[in-house]
Amino acid sequence: MKVAVIFNKRKKSTGEGVINVFGAQNQETYNPATVERVAAALEQGGHNVRVIDGNIHVIEQLQEFMPRVVQGDQPGMVFNMAYGIQGVSRYTHIPSLLEMLGIPYVGSSPAGHGIALDKVTTKVMVQAAGLPTAPYWVFNNADQIQGDLPFPVITKPKMEAVSLGIQVIHDMNSLRTAITGLIDQFKQPVLVEQFIPGREFAVGVLGNLNPEVFPIVEIDLEGDPCGIQSLEDKLKKPRNKICPAQIDDKLAGELRRLTLETFKVLGIFDFCRVDFRMDQDGNLYILELNSMASLGLTGTYVSAAKSAGYTYESLINRMLDVAVERYFGKEFEEVTSGLAHSAITPKKDPLRIRLRSYLRSNIDTMEDYLSKMVDINSFIENTEGVNILGRWISSQLSGAGFDRQVFSMSEFGNMLYFSNHAEENNDVLIVGNLDNPVDYEDYIPFSEERGRIYGTGVARGKGGIAVLLGALKALRYTRMLKRVKIGLLFITDDSKGGVASRKLMHEFSSRSNYILGLSGAGLGGEIVTASLGATCFNIEINRKQGKVSNQFFSDEHDPILYCAQKINQLKKLNSAETSVYVTLTGFETRSNTDFPAYHAALSFILHFQNPEQSIKLDSQITRMFDPRMHPAIRVNITKGAHRKPFLLNEKTLQFYDHIEKIAQIVEVRVTQENAGITSLLANVAQGVAAVDGMGPRTGGYGSRDKYIVRDSMIDRSVLLAYLIYKIGKNFG
Repeated sequence: MKVAVIFNKRKKSTGEGVINVFGAQNQETYNPATVERVAAALEQGGHNVRVIDGNIHVIEQLQEFMPRVVQGDQPGMVFNMAYGIQGVSRYTHIPSLLEMLGIPYVGSSPAGHGIALDKVTTKVMVQAAGLPTAPYWVFNNADQIQGDLPFPVITKPKMEAVSLGIQVIHDMNSLRTAITGLIDQFKQPVLVEQFIPGREFAVGVLGNLNPEVFPIVEIDLEGDPCGIQSLEDKLKKPRNKICPAQIDDKLAGELRRLTLETFKVLGIFDFCRVDFRMDQDGNLYILELNSMASLGLTGTYVSAAKSAGYTYESLINRMLDVAVERYFGKEFEEVTSGLAHSAITPKKDPLRIRLRSYLRSNIDTMEDYLSKMVDINSFIENTEGVNILGRWISSQLSGAGFDRQVFSMSEFGNMLYFSNHAEENNDVLIVGNLDNPVDYEDYIPFSEERGRIYGTGVARGKGGIAVLLGALKALRYTRMLKRVKIGLLFITDDSKGGVASRKLMHEFSSRSNYILGLSGAGLGGEIVTASLGATCFNIEINRKQGKVSNQFFSDEHDPILYCAQKINQLKKLNSAETSVYVTLTGFETRSNTDFPAYHAALSFILHFQNPEQSIKLDSQITRMFDPRMHPAIRVNITKGAHRKPFLLNEKTLQFYDHIEKIAQIVEVRVTQENAGITSLLANVAQGVAAVDGMGPRTGGYGSRDKYIVRDSMIDRSVLLAYLIYKIGKNFG
């Protein structure tokens, strides 16, 4: 199942992640390490997990990640860890949004969170249900205090959590000062409760119709009946937790009863924690219910769950399961559950789970690899930079059991071939490119924004190499790498149509069972099974000087008018039926102040479906720009890079069927595409099973702002690794 873990990143500045600053800013956030621990636990449970920041971009990221049930996909879930960014009732923000979007989630509804976070509403509802709670008062300012209060009392902001603003007060002057300070700080009313000296307990709940009550936890107040657990205690030196609490069965039973009653009265879903104080006479008082009990390792809820027999991983997966059961029923939960719920060691994880878990924990390393590669100027004409990139990749593969062959190419940079075996044939050949067509003056540095990674080369070459390195390291981690005969070919002339690498590509592909190209996929996860060929043309037009001066201004001498006429003729070649397309890539003129233009240059790319079309179109272009047809103009035609089409065959179709089935297993979205752009696999041997587009999902083609989707590096690495493994087993 696809599971999005939503939390709120710690903000560097007030108002970050929102349109406008509005209301009190949240001071309650999860440690990112805890969020990653939850994500890793869900990965171990067999789920496809993405961590998302709960800010203004959350809808966009959910829309991109979550399956659409109307398309027949298995529904996804959100594991909500978002406390909100600002304002009152902040716990309700993400659940309300998810309700609107139609995405099921773990945890309480907006109503349940709103009631539980509002300490005054909680007191009113608990009291109305006849459940015990301490006497209380609510103040909007210190002037509202009338008469004597039964000191000591404890103050709490009405809409805060995690012990923010709590103080034990022993006299009226201190109370007035405390109320004034809290209202000024939190901009909300203050709840004042009669303080209950004695012992403090916390009781966790997990489930819905017949919820499980965890062993009771007692907060160790070290013998001080007036002790409390302050925010400073929780952050710096959490108080010890005694679990299970050393109490008799009667008291334990009463705590469990009151916990379940409070859970039901407040309308809570899936999980929570209820806090109690008990006075010296044994009377219990409900303090509050926490509808987003902390999942930190030192937290009360996790401590109680461990005492109940859960591991951290089984707890997190059980929390997901109870939410799945609430939405879809017990039968669905049993089908989708990936991990045992008890503390008994689960069975050995399936390979896909281990791969995904490893890659999730190493996503920062993959991103760091990509950043290093973007920093290397591998412009095709910078052979030294191309070779530096090749040496860096060699250093990454040297420890993974790959031997290297170097094919010197002085014009383009050295081409590299790696293999992890000594036999002649490969189970799979993986092809990537080291060069890029962008000169350093147009270089775009590495950057990340809203889950997208930008930088020169990320979309077509370097992103795919990062995915490959992640997949190989994950296979090595799972001890599956040596079971597959792998060849890796890195070419250095992709920007020139593979003119120098054709022989190598044909040789290595002809002795490989399957070929995979590392070009970026589209945003829909497209796997390329065929693509068009392309030829670049550059046309230079110069005006001839005639004997009569007014010929300088005649139409027949005008190179701009000539180009305009030819552009119209080129447009007529476009045909969706025959897959012939013309892309204009440049137009330039030269003139001076005294005379009209005397020079023009026109460049375009001609895309075609098969070699026969290429020959026919070349002939048409030659006739179209025949200089003999225009005696007043000199025309020079230069053919640039030429790339053959990547042709579909029956073996490739069968190969794609295997990939599609594997993608369903690892929960990665793929679609088949016959691409309109060229493929680096154009020169593979005829009839071999080959697909391109195994790199990360990419967007922004046709602009300078090409990018890859950061989290797709995990998905595509899992897909590539699992595919390599299955190729080694001949898909058995």
